[in-house]
Amino acid sequence: SELDYYDSPSVNERCQKICEQWDVLGSLTQSRREALERTAKQLESIDELYLEYAKRAAPFNNWMEGAMEDLQDMFIVHNIEEIQGLITAHEQFKSTLPEANKEREAIQAIQAEVQKIAQYNGIKLAGNNPYTTITPKSIDSKWEKVQQLVPQRDQALQEELTRQQSNDHLRRQFANQANMIGPWIQNKMEEIGRISIEMNGTLEDQLAHLSQYEQSIIEYKPNIDQLEGDHQLIQEALIFDNKYTTYTMEHLRVGWEQLLTTIARTINEIENQILTRDAKGISQEQLHEYRASFNHFDRDHSGVLQAEEFKACLISLGYDVENDKQKRTGIMDSDDFRALLISTGTSLGDAEFTRIMGIVDPNNSGAVTFQAFIDFMSRETTDTDTADQVIASFKILAGDKNYITAEELRRELPPDQAEYCIARMAPYAGPDGVPGALDYMSFSTALYGESDL
Repeated sequence: SELDYYDSPSVNERCQKICEQWDVLGSLTQSRREALERTAKQLESIDELYLEYAKRAAPFNNWMEGAMEDLQDMFIVHNIEEIQGLITAHEQFKSTLPEANKEREAIQAIQAEVQKIAQYNGIKLAGNNPYTTITPKSIDSKWEKVQQLVPQRDQALQEELTRQQSNDHLRRQFANQANMIGPWIQNKMEEIGRISIEMNGTLEDQLAHLSQYEQSIIEYKPNIDQLEGDHQLIQEALIFDNKYTTYTMEHLRVGWEQLLTTIARTINEIENQILTRDAKGISQEQLHEYRASFNHFDRDHSGVLQAEEFKACLISLGYDVENDKQKRTGIMDSDDFRALLISTGTSLGDAEFTRIMGIVDPNNSGAVTFQAFIDFMSRETTDTDTADQVIASFKILAGDKNYITAEELRRELPPDQAEYCIARMAPYAGPDGVPGALDYMSFSTALYGESDL
């Protein structure tokens, strides 16, 4: 205006406008800088949230995957304790679910915060979280799967518990029976052994007693049948162990069969002893003495004598009972027996003993049963008839004469026996003799008397 420019007002106005626009630009720039700074801070916050999400989502995702694997894990258990252990572990797992759900909600809340910041500030998010591939959607999907698997696992464990309880009931049912039957069989075996060893009463008394036992054993059979039924159920349930008993069905079957065999065999032995006694004319007392001697030398109560036991038994029966302190039983103690052996100097020759063993143990088993023993002893008793009895027998063969001829012997006796007698009989020297007459009296005295042929 000082220059007095004609259009100075318009120039001033224009200048004013420029100044104003510059001020606006300055102001906009400031606003822009502030907005950019604010957006940078918001993006930084979002980045921090993304990182926190990634840090927490990874272990949680791993936990869910592990849980799903465990919840679907196949299990094989053999008893109630094992299934109860699994149920306890499952209950502990279930107790951690509320805490796990809180963690899930916290992770999802981080993502929600990101969305909120972006939405409020009009920030368009580019793609997914750069720090992880685990999406909020996948977390929810897996969590839902865990929620479904938990009750399924509950049901599977409860079903297995019911099965194991049933198995345990079957085990107890079998064991209760087996623990009674096992000792019952054992006791019966021992009682049968005692009856045949103790010799109470006559053989007929023992036979009657054993027959009663046999009847009681037969009447016990339903218990064995019931146990077989229990065993069948155990097999069907695929149970292979039973902590409630040491007995197995196989063990008890063998025991039962052995019991039946033993009672039948023992009865048969007593019947045979009765037949032997009656046929050989052995007295009940003599039989008792044989039994007592047999039992005394049957040290292990096995029911048979081993060769050395049998030899000792034979020697003991051959001694004078005046040397025996226990005269009524025919048993001497070891000191008596040793003293007796030393004093008499008697022994059983090996060759003779081998011959005897061949008779009593034809199968060469090395053991002698009581039946074989009394058969042998009864034969020996019969063979040791007095000379008078033998002479009387020859007298009958000789037609009441005091001598006998070779022809008569050959006619009356088997060839080998006849020739044995003819070769060993001395000629008869009596006045009533005939040519070729043989002296059967001296033969009998020599054979069965004091001297040896």
